[in-house]
Amino acid sequence: MITVLKPGPLMSIQDIGRTGFRHLGVAQSGAIDSNAMIIANRLLNNADNDAVIEITLGLAQLKFECDTVIALIGTDMKAHLDETAIYPGWTYTVKKGQTIRFAAARNGFRAYLACKGGIQCEKVMNSRSTDLAAGFGGSTGYALKEHDTLAIEPFTEHWPKLGAFLPAKREVIRIHPSIHQDLLTQSVIKQFCAQTWHVTTQSNRMGVRLSNQSQPLSHSHSLPSLAVSPGSIQLPPSGEPIVLLNDGQTTGGYPLLGTVIAADLPQFAQLKPGDSIRFEYVDSATANNAQAKLDAHFAQLAIALKDAAC
Repeated sequence: MITVLKPGPLMSIQDIGRTGFRHLGVAQSGAIDSNAMIIANRLLNNADNDAVIEITLGLAQLKFECDTVIALIGTDMKAHLDETAIYPGWTYTVKKGQTIRFAAARNGFRAYLACKGGIQCEKVMNSRSTDLAAGFGGSTGYALKEHDTLAIEPFTEHWPKLGAFLPAKREVIRIHPSIHQDLLTQSVIKQFCAQTWHVTTQSNRMGVRLSNQSQPLSHSHSLPSLAVSPGSIQLPPSGEPIVLLNDGQTTGGYPLLGTVIAADLPQFAQLKPGDSIRFEYVDSATANNAQAKLDAHFAQLAIALKDAAC
């Protein structure tokens, strides 16, 4: 068992998320950085979809009530296991009674903590992810709070020291062309990619809001609601785009500037208020190549972990 001593600004239980329920208005939820979640689980020989703890910004503290092994992935939060510094990208053996403390995030926004065997809680719609807006999933349906307890299976066997890298950060995010290209005009589309956008403080797990005070893409278009998904880039009348993330709604009436390719969507997990970002439109071949490169990263990890186990 793990006891939450201090939850920080936002800590929740997440797995890969819910699929197959968007027609019912159910958001995907799940880890914003699915790459980090999967890598953390693989370092522990967990199933890829085992639930992990997503930590936002840091400033949190957890106490372990049993022996286990953990993997920590994501941005550096100056974490300490008792008085010993620990670093993202590695596995660590934890003894009963030890405490892990996270300071403020550095050069990013989120970290993921996996435990051997995964975080144990009931599945809702085939997922353990917490849907923060609807109030279900996870351990209580809401963000973790002080004194919450999380069930894990004790693990007392030896575990090798293992580490892994996350895919590299990108400054330019690749996107599929907009289905509303003709409505928005080529001028708006080109202007969107020509500008540098900044993440605003209104960003959260539902979406990353972007601003550019010099040249917002204001418009007066109104559309019937259409299906949207994580990665959809909405353009409200204010002209400040919103990149929908895992907790985003399932329908929307704003025109779309495009859709983030699947390989680049996890990049948004580490964007914090004030960070800058740019976009470029790519064709299907480029998107497929990007996914193939990501798949190769995981294939190399599998080989390395297999060699380490020998």
